Amino acid sequence: MTTTPSTGPNILDPALIADPRGGFDLVREEAPVVLGRSADGTPAWYVTRYDDVRAVLGDPRFVNSPVSTAGTDAVANRDQMFEMLGISREFVPYMTSSILDVDGIDHVRLRKLVSRAFTVRRINALRPRVEEIAAALLDGLDGSVDLISEFAYPLPITVICELVGIPEADRPLWREMGAASNSIAPGAMGTAVRQMVTYTHDLIDQRRAQPADDLLTDLIRAQDEDGDQLSDVEMVTMVLALVTAGHETTANLIGNGALALLTHPDQLETLRREPELWPTAVNELMRWCGPVQIAQLRYASADVEVGGQVIAAGEAVQAVLVSANQDPRAYDEPERLDVTRRPAGRGDGHVGFGHGIHYCLGAALAKQEGEVALRSLFDRFPAMALEAAEQTWAAVPGMRQLASLPVKLR
Repeated sequence: MTTTPSTGPNILDPALIADPRGGFDLVREEAPVVLGRSADGTPAWYVTRYDDVRAVLGDPRFVNSPVSTAGTDAVANRDQMFEMLGISREFVPYMTSSILDVDGIDHVRLRKLVSRAFTVRRINALRPRVEEIAAALLDGLDGSVDLISEFAYPLPITVICELVGIPEADRPLWREMGAASNSIAPGAMGTAVRQMVTYTHDLIDQRRAQPADDLLTDLIRAQDEDGDQLSDVEMVTMVLALVTAGHETTANLIGNGALALLTHPDQLETLRREPELWPTAVNELMRWCGPVQIAQLRYASADVEVGGQVIAAGEAVQAVLVSANQDPRAYDEPERLDVTRRPAGRGDGHVGFGHGIHYCLGAALAKQEGEVALRSLFDRFPAMALEAAEQTWAAVPGMRQLASLPVKLR
């Protein structure tokens, strides 16, 4: 069992929440792998350098489910975290059975059920609808507005809810529940999980009676054709994962990206001169100010060496995406936003969407929404300006998200 650290990083440290880039840069330069604490206070190894983070995310010996670490304390530590977050025992299965939480053949099975909805071809076919939604939202903006609440959130939640099959009248509720599920306020997450699970069971019952042209109906059909493919709990967790992950992170990418470009007018001018660079720019924004700062907690299923440190079976690992994406060993001038920066080799060139088998299922959709949203916004309001010199960031561990983004449109 790991020795309890007396010092070291902690995902709940207010200083790291307030400045994750600066704080984890210091951790990264201290050592490749540093012992600290996870959210529940139990020991966790923080991996912060680019090559090591990719190694952890791509190594099947590091698993998302502690169940795969039989004979260790990992399951007990996970359950302790759920108790700390106020998640009652009856709802724990909904937190441990999603596509984000299972490994191996179960992950492959669940991913296969929904991957057809997220192919590049299907996402490209969605583009006209994404552009239509963005244009309608921009039509309703004038004067002084909060870009987060009036544009960055409404666009992706509309897109993912239409894709999954969440009725329009219920979408504001999902935004509230999604925000609560990320809160560290006592009892907030437990209440949100209960609400989301109850709502989703009810919606599945409605869709069974009245099928529609949406992903939820496809999941119900797959279950009806072969009940072994998808349990009721897995179907609910699939909807929860797709809707919450499908709008929260994209909304934050749009908000963070808008702020980055407003504070780097030279980069915005480059995009105005060369609009064909927008896809490249969104990829760079995901590296430079991506919303997900730390990957989901992983557990070693065997003894594994990372960065010269042996991580024992059952020990927890926090792969720190924000410090990997700012690692000078991997990037020239990583602190500089450069919308012309192209990845060396194949892939994204960063770990903002993760890496390995748990690479973000909705990455292509998020990139498209980010590109459409930001390009449409700056084309429509070329002289838009910030209304405040300093911005307020939400205190959410492991995430970088603006509480608001007041701008003057012109």
